[in-house]
Amino acid sequence: MELLHTSCYFETQTLISPSLQSCKFGSNSLFFSLRRVTLLSAYHHSGRFSVSASFQHGDSNLSSNSSQKNHEDHASLAQNSIAEFLRRDIGLSEADSDFISENCPKYTRMIVEGVRDLEEWNSWKGSGEAEGIEGLGFKEKVIYMVKQKGDGGKVAFLESLGLSLSSAMYLAHYVSSESLPILLDKVKYLKEIFFSGSDEKGLVGKYARRMMLYLSIPIDEDVQQTLSFFEKIEARRGGLDMLGSVDASFRYLIESFPRLLLLSEENDMKPMVEFLESIGIPKYCLGKLLLLYPPILLGKTEEIKRRVAAALEKVSVVNKDSGKVLLKYPWILSTSIQENYSHIVSFFYSESVLKMDIDHAIKRWPLLLGCSASNMEMMVKEIDKLGVRDKRMGKVIPKMPQLLLCKPQEFLKVVCFLEGLGFQKEIVGQILCRCPEIFGCSIDKTLQKKLIFLTRFGVSTTHFPRIIKKYPEFLIYDADKTVLPRYLS
Repeated sequence: MELLHTSCYFETQTLISPSLQSCKFGSNSLFFSLRRVTLLSAYHHSGRFSVSASFQHGDSNLSSNSSQKNHEDHASLAQNSIAEFLRRDIGLSEADSDFISENCPKYTRMIVEGVRDLEEWNSWKGSGEAEGIEGLGFKEKVIYMVKQKGDGGKVAFLESLGLSLSSAMYLAHYVSSESLPILLDKVKYLKEIFFSGSDEKGLVGKYARRMMLYLSIPIDEDVQQTLSFFEKIEARRGGLDMLGSVDASFRYLIESFPRLLLLSEENDMKPMVEFLESIGIPKYCLGKLLLLYPPILLGKTEEIKRRVAAALEKVSVVNKDSGKVLLKYPWILSTSIQENYSHIVSFFYSESVLKMDIDHAIKRWPLLLGCSASNMEMMVKEIDKLGVRDKRMGKVIPKMPQLLLCKPQEFLKVVCFLEGLGFQKEIVGQILCRCPEIFGCSIDKTLQKKLIFLTRFGVSTTHFPRIIKKYPEFLIYDADKTVLPRYLS
């Protein structure tokens, strides 16, 4: 369609316009595929002003399909160009270059859009001011634009690790002093040591949940950062069960602890790994330890040695057992946990627990060090109501120190279960002193099943109290593997 007017003093102006999808007039639709709109303006001798415009008609479906194919072609070409830049200019291997270029779609899109904007801008300015890209093909323009970004390919690499484009750009600036080849080697080594062992059953995540559950003291910055790291993973599909998966958690690891990317592999990471192995941390367990407390790797080796010695010397742990205690509770190296040690010891002394038994309890259940003494006192009050006092309390705690970490309401459920069988509070207290493990068991999954086992062999419920009083350990044994063989022998 073309509109013509008789006029004088013509002036032609060309404007760049995005494509129009459709324009409806009544029941009919006109589709345009506009890229350029030419306005022809003129001033008539009578003073009137007129404008003419020319439009190109097009089929919307054909235009859309053509645009989509053009976009895909450009993305593919850009991907190949980025890979070529990483090989030729940065020096990466073909495998690494291809992997990065194939896994940075948002970065690629940003580069393609940058090329288009540059082409459009240069068309406005005129070919005389083409900023060094006149005569270049699309592939060369992509490489030109990648170089203009000035990050040396680090943004593309970080996105290929699973980071969002914004996080990748931030971290690329954070590690601007590192070259991409060195950064790539660091990431490979970090993945190797943090995810050194298989975690198909999600055990690392279970340990993390337990450490979080029993933490009830003010914490330092290192533990706070670790908790934030856990929370990021917990918010994703699979939650903390995916903590041991490199694909699920590595991106959150470096987002939470970006300093890991600034460590020297030779001077920082390898000496720390050698030290941890020297105190009994098996290589296949190294990842579990570091995932549960990444700040270990951020500390200077000599400082971590000092913290390990200070923490384990207090509880009389010999060198050969250091690794075992550390694996049970890596947070024992944090300053807040170490400062809580004196409060826990004072509390135990007040309950007539001997130093030897205190050390034994902490070695068996070091999570006690993350619990506040006031929380433990709440449990002691409930135990005291059963008539367990003074020296008897000092015997119960070393036998099952984790009992102090129970919630009072959970403990009282077991008390009510035993009272429901006909026991008086004093007898329940006696059972507690003899077999405190009962009070940490699930009623449905453990205790009730033992009673069902007795009824299967014709034992009347009236005999349950006599059996349990005489042999309370029966309630915690595995019925099929322990009780049944003894019954049949």
